Amino acid sequence: MWRSSKECVVKSKLLIPVLALGVFGIITTEMGIIGVLPQVSEKFGITASTAGWLVGVFALVVAVTGPFTTLITSGINRKTVLLVAIAVFAVSNMVYASTSSFEVMFVFRIIPAVVHPVFFALALASAVRLVPPEEATAAVTKVFAGVTVGFAFGVPLTSYLAENFSVSTAFVFGAVVNVLAFLGIVVLLPSAPVTQRLSYGAQVGILRRPRVWLTILSVTFVFAAMFSVYGYFAEYLGGVTGMSGSWISAMLLAFGVVMIFGNFVFGAVLAKSVVRTVVAFPLLYIVVYVMLYLAGPYFGAMVVAVLVWGVVHSGGLVVSQSWMGRDAVDAPEFGNSLFISFSNLGITLGTAVGGLFLAHFETRQLVWAGVLFSVLALVTIGARLSLGHVHSENGVSVPV
Repeated sequence: MWRSSKECVVKSKLLIPVLALGVFGIITTEMGIIGVLPQVSEKFGITASTAGWLVGVFALVVAVTGPFTTLITSGINRKTVLLVAIAVFAVSNMVYASTSSFEVMFVFRIIPAVVHPVFFALALASAVRLVPPEEATAAVTKVFAGVTVGFAFGVPLTSYLAENFSVSTAFVFGAVVNVLAFLGIVVLLPSAPVTQRLSYGAQVGILRRPRVWLTILSVTFVFAAMFSVYGYFAEYLGGVTGMSGSWISAMLLAFGVVMIFGNFVFGAVLAKSVVRTVVAFPLLYIVVYVMLYLAGPYFGAMVVAVLVWGVVHSGGLVVSQSWMGRDAVDAPEFGNSLFISFSNLGITLGTAVGGLFLAHFETRQLVWAGVLFSVLALVTIGARLSLGHVHSENGVSVPV
């Protein structure tokens, strides 16, 4: 394999940051739209609620199509699939920048959402294959850094460009990032034809295992716990703490920055023990939500609580993916697609329930929606652990 030469080892080390750059570009495309919805509404002469569908349809399509798209592309050269996926995101951003039709923009929110899970699944699987087994968690953590950096800088920068230049400039920025990732993959990733393709049946077969469904449920509940409150970040800080819009923006940026730090902290802890870290994560979130409840009315305390919240929040991505990966060890790409789909389902579930809490209780009580989902995550994680070892179809065994 090409990793045996010094030149190719250097290429493999450079490729992981390139894959992270691709993830950054995809997250900036997916989430950056949130910061430019007012400009989009004005550009197309539509209401804010109509423009909001550009956000919702993306997450819904990812949740519904992820595993199927990954199965369909499972026999195609891995490099080709990664390049096509990132190219779709680059083209979509250019369409956003140039179109004068909301309907066209809506369609080009659906198209990249279809390939979003494929890129994530293959980027994660490729990063793991590039390194020795003992470095797999660190490689995944580096790729996921693209997500945290996307939240920390990609989304605010998109909003800044739209506010100070134009909404088209903001989307061109997203296109440029994806083009750079495309070129990096062209140069650094060797051709990766599928020589031993798993059958559809072998991949889907992991869904016959009860432990996989318990893991899927726990991933869904973890993301519901995370986003039931984070989805209403501005409402909580404004309504409970009384922060101004500028302070809320500063807190969002600070939240994203500490997420970068937290991502690597959780990666290091996971390398020591996946199970203990997975069990600890929802417990940490319960502590964070109690802290947010107690700190809510107090400005200074809330600033500190938000920083702690950001560090813990960052762990949900790499912790959940590592947990899902243990039960999909013999179908890693399909397992990654399940993680992406059900994490998006968890986001949808969490924001819906969080919205219900806001509608029926005072804003400060929102944190109990997150506590509820954290408890459900703990229950399903415990049920999964009670089943013991993972025994895959091809004889691979992973102890819990």
